[in-house]
Amino acid sequence: FFSFGMDVQQSTMTATSNSQQLQKPYAGSASDVISNSAKRGETSTVPPIRFKTNFMNTVLDVMLAQGWQQVKDGESWDFYWCEVGWVHDIPPPVQLSNNVRVCHFPTHYELTRKDLCTKNLKKYKKQFSRELGKGAKDPCSFMPSTYYLPGEYHMFVEEFKRHPESAWIMKPVGRAQGKGIFLFSKLSDIVEWKKDTRFQQKKDDDQKDSYIVQLYIPNPYLIGGKKFDIRFYVLVTSFSPLQVWTYREGFARFSQAQFSMESLSDAFVHLTNVAVQKTAENYDKSKGCKWLFSQVKAFLLSRHGTEKIEKCLRDIDDLFLTSLLAVQPQMSNDCRCFEMYGFDVLLDQDLKPWLIEVNASPSLTADTPSDYKLKYGLLEDLLGVIDMEKRRDPSATRVGAFDLVWNDGPVMMPSPYVDATEEPTPLPNSFLGGCMSDRKEQLMLVLGQRYVGGGPATGNVTNGGVVA
Repeated sequence: FFSFGMDVQQSTMTATSNSQQLQKPYAGSASDVISNSAKRGETSTVPPIRFKTNFMNTVLDVMLAQGWQQVKDGESWDFYWCEVGWVHDIPPPVQLSNNVRVCHFPTHYELTRKDLCTKNLKKYKKQFSRELGKGAKDPCSFMPSTYYLPGEYHMFVEEFKRHPESAWIMKPVGRAQGKGIFLFSKLSDIVEWKKDTRFQQKKDDDQKDSYIVQLYIPNPYLIGGKKFDIRFYVLVTSFSPLQVWTYREGFARFSQAQFSMESLSDAFVHLTNVAVQKTAENYDKSKGCKWLFSQVKAFLLSRHGTEKIEKCLRDIDDLFLTSLLAVQPQMSNDCRCFEMYGFDVLLDQDLKPWLIEVNASPSLTADTPSDYKLKYGLLEDLLGVIDMEKRRDPSATRVGAFDLVWNDGPVMMPSPYVDATEEPTPLPNSFLGGCMSDRKEQLMLVLGQRYVGGGPATGNVTNGGVVA
């Protein structure tokens, strides 16, 4: 799409102290927050935002800290952080005001269901090829060779025969957290699986046991000899026109065992899902199995230099945008909806990014102090972008650690060389793994004096999913 620039901040990686306390913004009710504001002499004539959620984790913590009022079932609400299933039956506009906001688009599954994501990317690739010719660069080169089973079984067999020495990975379409995933290198393995009665489905059957099969990446980038993938957060506030924000921070999930292609059946070697890794005997709950992406970036910069890592991050940005543009024609845009996707990306030894999957409801429950701090800030900044109270300048291209990278076209950074006779080539407004030290100050600047956040204060977390 364009040459992405990036903020290549050299940062020192620090290990999370086992004794570090989780940080908590507030454990009381919304009315308590408002009461505390009154004690500080703050007054407000604007009624608090009424929110609804069933999540008893960081989501609840952040909304209460905003001074919002939690409502019960059957009561009116302005903001609903719902489960993905609810939005499929979203009421028509005559029953739901245009001023409310819901955290999912009705057709989010066009990107987040593995089979539909594959279908849409393949369709986009064909369209791209028709328009620019067969010699054009493959816009979807980040997607491993993938087939939907049972529908594309015979096509898969032909591809398998062209790669007789390769390993493949099977993933169930309707499951998560690493459940049902297995690797194989012999066609006889899948022949036995194909005989399973769950594979024999009628047209009207639920597709929860349908699978996709992908060429397994045999040369992942390793740190300490261990495989990892990276979770990035991408916020879409509109599909028509497409508006995309990327979050600067993310995290890498590491396996607990040294990587090897010798044993394809060892989930602790090949699957980085936390739900899988936390069952390992050597799993340390106090440390977890994650690094912040800024730490991973600093590690990569120290070994490969700025130029190579800049290209890698540009490729990751292209991965986000290509995926979203591929599903844009299939999406049912709704002005009341937004979506924060969790993109899972794998780097290989050549620093090439590969798309693993896209999550519609990335976990916001923390398992370490560092994880809680990340997810609290993520949600706080997200609410700043959504801007229920209409506090920020709508032309802002940064809110906290969210950067606007696409607004019906690429968004470029403001040039610092306004008075120069020859300005350098504009750089895109992308800062993956970039500076986070001024996040709060920037959020307060954008939201103005009415900003009621301020972030977590030291203490034990009851709603955030863990207790120090």
